[in-house]
Order: sequence, then structure tokens, then C-alpha cells
Amino acid sequence: MDWDNLRIFLELARGRRLMDAAERLGIDYSTVSRRIRRFEQELGTQLFDRNNQGYTLTAQGLHLVEYAEKVEAIVHLAQEKLTGHNSALSGQIRLACTEGFGTHFLAAQLAHFCARHPHITLDFLPLSRFVNLPKREADMAISIERPESGNYAIAKLCDYHLKLYASPAYLAAHGPIIAASDLQNHNFIGYVDDLVFSEELRYLEQIVPADRVSYRSTNVVAQCSAVRQGTGLAVLPCFLASPHADLVPVLEDQVLFKRSFWLVTPEERHNLARIKALRQFVKDVAERNRAFLLGESREMVTPDRPASPQ
Repeated sequence: MDWDNLRIFLELARGRRLMDAAERLGIDYSTVSRRIRRFEQELGTQLFDRNNQGYTLTAQGLHLVEYAEKVEAIVHLAQEKLTGHNSALSGQIRLACTEGFGTHFLAAQLAHFCARHPHITLDFLPLSRFVNLPKREADMAISIERPESGNYAIAKLCDYHLKLYASPAYLAAHGPIIAASDLQNHNFIGYVDDLVFSEELRYLEQIVPADRVSYRSTNVVAQCSAVRQGTGLAVLPCFLASPHADLVPVLEDQVLFKRSFWLVTPEERHNLARIKALRQFVKDVAERNRAFLLGESREMVTPDRPASPQ
């Protein structure tokens, strides 16, 4: 089976439009169409259904994607080894991460990684969804769930705590919260229920009924901003909320959630030197910030800023 045909097939499968696939491949869209038709004839099966929305994979096409992505990974790995990039601290890395952790913790840390490794190009993707590692959306991911299947190298990165927060202005206007039963009389901010991308984010259900959640957002940073404006209460990661002086924990001894971050790397890229360097860097900064991530300190530690003496 011709690798070039598989390469064209994968690009069309991912983009679903001839023009998009042609642009990424650097060839004419009519060539993509012709090559796909010829490929289907050689295989004796239809790989795509054509319609007004573009190209949709058939059942046989879906099967082929699974094998073609494995071939793609092997080809890329062979290229890395033959050119010596697997042992050099250079090249490109695409790192995906959850939005809150990425924006309010990791972004500042990664600036130091880039300064240390000027020959590495880092694409950083803080997203409110999971990335598709088999489709090479990223070379490494930091996830709030440990993958249950797949050919990955997986390591626990760290634990972090979440607490219930409110603004002092909100508490002054709505009265003190002494016990968990008091929560039934307050407004809450949470995720859009049918758009929650992980069950690990459904912690509000353990505190109050759904009808008490009056403000919803798919973005935890937006939730934090709403709490600071006095809109209501929300469960927020300590690393996001604790640096803000206008946020205070509520029922700190009663409402506390513990979650974990996981480092996930496709096995075929796990031992690349630049991937190993980034993985170790992320582990180191997470360990140095253990107290900050658990909500025991309000101060984030960066590589150029040592931790305060205990």
C-alpha cells in the first residue's frame, strides 16, 4: 500500500474538504480527488461518502484510519531517528492542556522552558476539551483523566485541590454561610451541563441542586471572573482562585475536592529528547508548586523565583 496514498487519505479524513486537504498537502484539489478515487479502486472499497458537507468516512474508511495513523506514527518516528532529531534538543513540540491550568499556571512556567531551549518551537494549546493524540493534534497532553486505553506513556503529574469561593462583596450582600445547609439559599456558577467534557468536572452536583446554578459557562476562567464580580459562588481550582485577593474560600473544611493531572504521550514519541526535556520540566515545576496547587500557598513559584522559606 502506497504511503503517499495513505497520507492523502488521512488529510482528507481529518479535514473532510478537498480544498483544505489540498492546501495542507501543497497540491491541487483535483489531484486529491483523483488520487482518492484511484485509491478506492485499488482497494476495491469505498472510503468516503460524498455530500454537500464534504467527505464523510464510510465504515471501511474508519477502519483504514486506525491502521493509517499507526503507519503515519512509524514513518514520522523513522524520520526523526534518521535525521538525528530524536536525540537533539530541537524541533517542534505541541503541548495540549486544560484551559485553566494552562492559562493560569503553565503558561508562565513554559516561558522559562522556551528560554532554556531556544532551538525548540513550542505550540501551547490550553483547551476546554480533550485533544485527539492519535490524530496528532498534540505531541503531549496534560489531562484530568487517565486514559483507559491506547498506546501511551502515562505518568501522574500532580494532585490539585478545588474549593468553594465567593467574593467578599457577595457575602456581605447575601449574608454569612455557616453550614452546608445555608448553600441552598445562594446562587451558583458552574459548567454547561450537556457540554461538560469530563465527569471529573461534575462536582457542583454534590453540593446543591441543579436549579441553584444560575450562571453557566464552559470556561472555568469565565466562571472565576463571574465570582469576582459577585454573581454567585463557584467551585474553582485553588491555583486559579487563591492569587485573587477578592476571592475567599467558603466552608473550607467542608467543601474540598481533590483531582489529578496526568501526563500523556504517544509511545512512539515518548523517547524523543525534546519531549523528554519538556516532560521533565513540567514535572519539576509541578513538584515545586505542590503547596500552590493544593491551595496551601497563594504564591506560585517559577524557575527564576525560588520558593519562600517555610
